[in-house]
Amino acid sequence: MRIIRKIFSKSRSAEDGIFFTSIQKILGFAPVNLENYKKAFTHRSSNRLDEMGNPMNYERLEFLGDAMLSSVIAAYLFTKAPAGDEGYLTKMRSKIVSREHLNELGKDLNLIQYIESKVPLQHFGENIHGNIFESLVGAIYLDRGYVYCEKFIHQRVITPYVDITRLEGKVISYKSLVIEWCQKEKKIFHYDIFEDNAIDGQRLFGVKLSIEDKVIAKARATSKKKAEEKASQRAYFAFQEKMDRK
Repeated sequence: MRIIRKIFSKSRSAEDGIFFTSIQKILGFAPVNLENYKKAFTHRSSNRLDEMGNPMNYERLEFLGDAMLSSVIAAYLFTKAPAGDEGYLTKMRSKIVSREHLNELGKDLNLIQYIESKVPLQHFGENIHGNIFESLVGAIYLDRGYVYCEKFIHQRVITPYVDITRLEGKVISYKSLVIEWCQKEKKIFHYDIFEDNAIDGQRLFGVKLSIEDKVIAKARATSKKKAEEKASQRAYFAFQEKMDRK
């Protein structure tokens, strides 16, 4: 029994050593409590519980990481954009921490390779990449505190990706632009599903956008939300000149 335990201990130690080295390369500094980072990559399907019987997965860390990202980005924008009002700062922060951008960050670091899950990786949606990135930020805060958390966000998010001038022209939601313009111009608009079927085993939604009872754009996608965004993008380009003057 002692021999078996000794072998298992060595094996576990070697596994932890590999994980430690990998995480250190991602962070740019050495983790102190490796358990925080293991939890950051534990999916709820693993059904792990802590000593108190509470679920052990990355969801609570994801919540914490989201708050830390918002805090650090907000402080950075407050300093770098002294002329920006509250609305401007809020929009800029939203562009930096958009779900699309967080998914890209998670993919760039290939974080999904470390996930512990009973669900096959190919069954996860795109958002898993951003979720894990946020949970990693939460783990850093628990492990090393605000200063190291801020350092990581500057190194991995702000320095390589944040260009305020470029971000000012970036559109994160065409649907929001269309709705804002319609409301300002007092135009009646609505989105309607005109198609909902399955093609080759994949469900597709067809959505049309009407403004003042005239169909402006149509689009198909794998979700109603995505189809609405596509239709909105087409409508934006049709009315771009007018919308840009809003």
